[in-house]
Amino acid sequence: MDLNNTNRRDSLKTLAALGAASTLGSWSTGALAQKPITIGVIYVGAKDDYGYNQAQAQAAAEIKKLPGVKVVEEENVPETAAVQKTMTGMIAQDGASVLFPTSFGYFDPHILALAAKYPDVRFAHCGGMWTEGKHPKNVGSYFGYIDECQYLNGVIAGHMSKSGKIGFVAAKPIPQVLRNINSFLMGARSVKPGITCSVIFTGDWSMAVKEAEATNSLCDQGADVITMHVDGPKVIVETAAKRGKFVCGYHASQAKLAPNAYLTGAEWNWLTAYKAVVEAAQTGKPHPNFIRGGLKEGYVKMSPYGSMVTDAAKKQADDVKAKMVAGKFDIFKGPIKDNKGNVVVPAGKTFVQTDLELEKMNYLVEGVVGSI
Repeated sequence: MDLNNTNRRDSLKTLAALGAASTLGSWSTGALAQKPITIGVIYVGAKDDYGYNQAQAQAAAEIKKLPGVKVVEEENVPETAAVQKTMTGMIAQDGASVLFPTSFGYFDPHILALAAKYPDVRFAHCGGMWTEGKHPKNVGSYFGYIDECQYLNGVIAGHMSKSGKIGFVAAKPIPQVLRNINSFLMGARSVKPGITCSVIFTGDWSMAVKEAEATNSLCDQGADVITMHVDGPKVIVETAAKRGKFVCGYHASQAKLAPNAYLTGAEWNWLTAYKAVVEAAQTGKPHPNFIRGGLKEGYVKMSPYGSMVTDAAKKQADDVKAKMVAGKFDIFKGPIKDNKGNVVVPAGKTFVQTDLELEKMNYLVEGVVGSI
């Protein structure tokens, strides 16, 4: 479909869905083919951004291959009323009955407003906090425990950093971003207890100039391994590489942008979540309202290691990854203090990945240099 010639804007408190990933291998081609379905996917940026939107688009490309499935897409839709126009167009013009409005800011009020108008359409949003009794049943949230991969990024960064300083370029201080920053630093501190992580918030998901400035600032401060949580990591990866620093990627692989600097990365595998939503729609099952999963469930994955990563770094990261997959490793295990000295996870307390408390995170841990 030619997106340049089409502009439609002008024309979870239950965790029951966690088991969805385990059922994906039993898809019935015949059952799916019996009920043709049109799916709309909406991106806040370009589908080839080497980041957030590309990871979503990769899943959409795979969904297109399923029998009886048609996919319509639109790129560069801002987190404003424009997305309501896009969603309305997909429903009214294309007959879409399942929508994946992927960006965080689409959820409230835009998805919630459209869900009330179109109760027979299913809305699957990335990262929103669907709440039982508060949000419509035809709205759902999917997300993954990418902080597991950011922790592993941190393990590698801890081994590869010579300065004892690492850096993080972040968009907004929302819980998902804070969770990644904290996990990255704690992974690094499992290797070097005294290492620090400086964080700079740019203020929005895609701000190339500020991302370049933030990366250069972190390099000037002595950070020699940098990661990020922005929509398109391309500028950060290329800027860090030009400065002779290492990078750990995010969302999708950016290895080919900087092969001599790219250590590894935290990647999404959104196909797992997409399949769970589409299967439910095609077979008449209830809409999955709250889907979560990590490395074990196939929602996230690590980029291959760069050639410069040491054997010791690989071994420690692989050992931790194996424990995560086995359900024998918890990132947020007390005692943990924030960077203001307050105890945020007391001794003896452990938050497992499914604890919703982690999705309300509002602090930076000890060792992170920066403020919310």
